[in-house]
Amino acid sequence: MLKKALVLLCLVMPLQALAQLPDFTDLVEKQGPAVVNISTTQTGARNPLAQQLPNLPEDDPFFEFFRRFMPNIPGQPREPQAQSLGSGFIISADGFILTNAHVVQAADEINVRLTDKREFKARVVGSDRRTDVALIKIEATGLPVVKFGDPNRLKVGEWVVAIGSPFGFDNTVTAGIVSAKGRSLPQENFVPFIQTDVAVNPGNSGGPLFNMRGEVVGINSQIYSRTGGFMGLSFAIPIDVANDIAQQLRTVGKVTRGRIGVVIQPVTKELADGFGLPKPAGALVNSVEKGGPAEKGGVGPGDVILRFDGKPIGGSEDLPRIVGGTRPGSKVTAQVWRNKAARDVQLVVAELPDDTRGQRTGRAPGQKPQAAAPTLYGMSLSDISDAQRKDLKVDGGVLVGEVQGAAARAGVRKGDVILAVNNQEVKNVEQFNQMMGQFDKGRIVALLVRRGANSLYVPFRLDPTG
Repeated sequence: MLKKALVLLCLVMPLQALAQLPDFTDLVEKQGPAVVNISTTQTGARNPLAQQLPNLPEDDPFFEFFRRFMPNIPGQPREPQAQSLGSGFIISADGFILTNAHVVQAADEINVRLTDKREFKARVVGSDRRTDVALIKIEATGLPVVKFGDPNRLKVGEWVVAIGSPFGFDNTVTAGIVSAKGRSLPQENFVPFIQTDVAVNPGNSGGPLFNMRGEVVGINSQIYSRTGGFMGLSFAIPIDVANDIAQQLRTVGKVTRGRIGVVIQPVTKELADGFGLPKPAGALVNSVEKGGPAEKGGVGPGDVILRFDGKPIGGSEDLPRIVGGTRPGSKVTAQVWRNKAARDVQLVVAELPDDTRGQRTGRAPGQKPQAAAPTLYGMSLSDISDAQRKDLKVDGGVLVGEVQGAAARAGVRKGDVILAVNNQEVKNVEQFNQMMGQFDKGRIVALLVRRGANSLYVPFRLDPTG
């Protein structure tokens, strides 16, 4: 009897497990027609070696050889090269399509192919390289469109589906789960990426990421890979971020972002202890632009921004995204942590320009540091010259020479300029030694350091034996 019961249980369990697996067929059938393949035509560049070749008549025996292996022969027209680059999805019945900016970048001609095999030429309405979002348009009506979902409702572990054209294979469906939310990637300050384990490969870029309700929650944008192929780490741009960009591109033709003029860094456990914060959170301000919105609003170096415009700043990566999404000219309230207490300041957000600023060195040309004075904590320090102060636009500070022991472990480097200790300005080496001598052994203090053109806080544990 027991053996019979076990056999029945083994038969039932696979059926129960099968019943719990998701079924994507209805989603794909309804939403697949709104996903498109995007290819571009780009004029090929001339081969520099071909400039050395003579003009060859078509009946020359070497003509076919050079045509195949050096197609840009002088005197011969250059042939455009078409390459399937990515995917996109239709967001309006009159032909507006969302995709990645890198899919259509530098394209001379854009071709869009629907699932019913119709093909259209597309024009770029606008693109934004900072978020990698582009809006393109084809001349058509009555097109199938996708529905937008709310990426904020996504839960880690939830099933999601990607539809796209990996390696040019139209309408390929892959599925997986949400691996993480709000991911920050290097050089990507304005996008809280959705991380998934959905199989995404070259050609999926710009395609939609669906939830199980058939709603687009993201644009598949990039993968992490050591081989160039899929390795289980895919990243999608949340659709609310992409839609905001698309609306700006469609209405005004460009994207505007806010800025407040601060340089920030993460708040580590050691820095939180040094500033008296209950937990590591917020964005630590290590320098403030002269005359910028932050300075005008009363924000200074050493402040930790905990909230901005009512939104919590969980980590330093949150601030650029939240400030960037704030309309220039808006008056907002920011909560900062200063002197072991929280306080509110008022800021007027400025507009972020597209240009980048040049780098400045920390030492004036031709200047040499004065003789180093020995100190504890594994650093040799020297006062900085008037020329160096003028170049750095600082009133004081001490220059770090050789570094070892506790200083090296903390991350202090040769050539750094220490500007403050726990937000108390340092004028010279003698004052620095006096200030450090007031703290108990083992205490963590925050050193404000100028390094090249940037400033940052270094958590420093006092260890005189180092």
